[in-house]
Amino acid sequence: MEMNQYLEVFIEESREHLQNCNEQLLQLEKNPDNLAIVSEVFRSAHTLKGMSATMGYDDMANLTHQMENVLDEIRNGKLPVTSELIDLIFIAMDQLESIVESIASGGDGTADVQDTMDQLKTVGTKGGLSVPDEGNRKEGKGKIETKEESGSLKLTYDSYERTVLEQSYEQGYSAYEITVTLRSECLLKSARVYMVFNILEKLGDIIKSKPSVDQLEEEQFDLDFTVTVLTRDSKNDLVKKIMKVSEVESVSATKIALNQLQNEQNKKEQSIPQTDRVKKRDTDTTARGQTDAKKQKGNLHKTIRVNIDRLDELMNLFEELVIDRGRLEQISKELSHPELTDTVEKMSRVSSNLQSIILTMRMVPVETVFNRFPKMVRQLARELQKKINLQIIGQDTELDRTVIDQIGDPIVHLLRNSIDHGIEMPEERIKKGKPEEGSIELKAYHSGNHVFIEITDDGAGIDREKVLEKAVRKGIVTEEKIARLTDKEVYDFIFSSGFSTAEKITDISGRGVGLDVVKNTIESLGGAITVQSERNRGTRFTIQLPLTLTIISVMLVEIKQEKYAIPLTSIIETAIIKRSEIQYAHEQPVIDFRGKVVPLIYLKDVFQVPGEELADDFLSIVIVRKGEKMAALVVDSFIGQQEIVLKSLGNYLTNVFAISGATILGNGQVALIIDCNALIK
Repeated sequence: MEMNQYLEVFIEESREHLQNCNEQLLQLEKNPDNLAIVSEVFRSAHTLKGMSATMGYDDMANLTHQMENVLDEIRNGKLPVTSELIDLIFIAMDQLESIVESIASGGDGTADVQDTMDQLKTVGTKGGLSVPDEGNRKEGKGKIETKEESGSLKLTYDSYERTVLEQSYEQGYSAYEITVTLRSECLLKSARVYMVFNILEKLGDIIKSKPSVDQLEEEQFDLDFTVTVLTRDSKNDLVKKIMKVSEVESVSATKIALNQLQNEQNKKEQSIPQTDRVKKRDTDTTARGQTDAKKQKGNLHKTIRVNIDRLDELMNLFEELVIDRGRLEQISKELSHPELTDTVEKMSRVSSNLQSIILTMRMVPVETVFNRFPKMVRQLARELQKKINLQIIGQDTELDRTVIDQIGDPIVHLLRNSIDHGIEMPEERIKKGKPEEGSIELKAYHSGNHVFIEITDDGAGIDREKVLEKAVRKGIVTEEKIARLTDKEVYDFIFSSGFSTAEKITDISGRGVGLDVVKNTIESLGGAITVQSERNRGTRFTIQLPLTLTIISVMLVEIKQEKYAIPLTSIIETAIIKRSEIQYAHEQPVIDFRGKVVPLIYLKDVFQVPGEELADDFLSIVIVRKGEKMAALVVDSFIGQQEIVLKSLGNYLTNVFAISGATILGNGQVALIIDCNALIK
């Protein structure tokens, strides 16, 4: 069997078990007497140990083993659950996570974990507790049993295989038929088979298996399989080593004696008359076919893991299809052939459905980002000696994985700000008549074509006066203007570069570096962030994100001979105005748009498009927005609305002002995509 094909499965499963341990440990701290939680953590730790030992990552296996010992003491009521003990286990969890990530990035999985192992050992011995023997440890749910039995052989051997067995006996080897039964809840049976084969191949040679190796790899078996192995190891050693593989329910081993082999073979051949042998073979084939059909039917309801690179490749291919679809639609319009038009329309409908399915496949629950926050909030709260309850709502809300990959850091920053600046110390909260424990709510939900993420705390809120004082001192706003500013305009100052009202700088926050980066990151994803706050009642940050980034709807416009695309999410409306309506404020052209003064931006000048100025009394404008700010972009003409594929400009054109990418139109022409956020100051 291929040795490295299960590395990816190992990494994914390890991450899942580590995440489960993190979540359950947080629950355990709140419910220290709940032994069901301890058993859940223990099972994940035990599986991690088995997997890492099988894959040859000794540091990970040893550290998990020590952690397992401590959990076993807790489960047996010999060790009380304290915050200090949870801290120590979390340190071990952090190191395990580092090892897994190191393996995922091509590392050898080694790490210096001796200090943590020693501390875990000390925790066990301090209370006069002995480290339990591995072999005597009792499992919780899913208890595994070792059973060894002797009896009739389960496999039949042809003359070649019998010769191999005879020669091996002459060289001092023993042959065993080993039957392994997996737990009924085992999901990745082929991975467990691989682990068993990996162990047996280190101990000897496998000469036969039932089902065959191909069938085992394709999981075409129920729960048990039998292998014949030649080895010099004892039967007990074989069984014990296989039992270390996680999700193995039982193992039985039968030693094959040469005379027994011959006798069994003769009995089987004599017991079946010639005519019956033919019938039996036919019946077996039919039964196998029915069983295979049943299994295939059952498999229809299973989910499969797909490498994200394959989904990216599928998406790239579909993007090319969207470009070709645009070309076909263009050609169809030009030729006006009825059959071609019908065919293109049908293809467009099918490709639209395909686009919807592919986009859905790329959607990932925000849980994958949110699930690391409970541990982080706990650790920061303990460092700051605050009491904080984090509530997560809507973790099943899905977002495109491109957005998911980039949204983690901004949320981390906002949470750290809420913990450090928002939530007050317990004694201060009591003085204010608030509960001693602060509350932070992390909420995600869909609305239209956007996903909203809210971070709400019930802390001190933003000090409006302090923000204004700092804004004036930094020259962001003049004292004359501050009286006319709304609360929202004042709070938006905190997103300015280098802005902080914190009285002291901590390791967590206070340097004024971060919220501007948060805002820029979210805006680069096509999203927006707003803040609402009330003094002594709390603060709410709201992040608005698009569902996907790769295929977007745009308005195509023309400037001289060049075509540009403006994302529809930025457009308020289009209009045609008279030149006489243009006014000037501070020598800048502006227009009156529904009672608001909106600056006029000539895209021809911004992008330095060559060509003569049109002597027309009318101007075509596109009103765009960035948050509450608006601007009117002057173009030569509107082409229409279209779905386009966003393409990067590549590494050589990274700093083109106000251009976020490019797309290929139906006629093969390239259109640049305008970044409206960069145009509006």
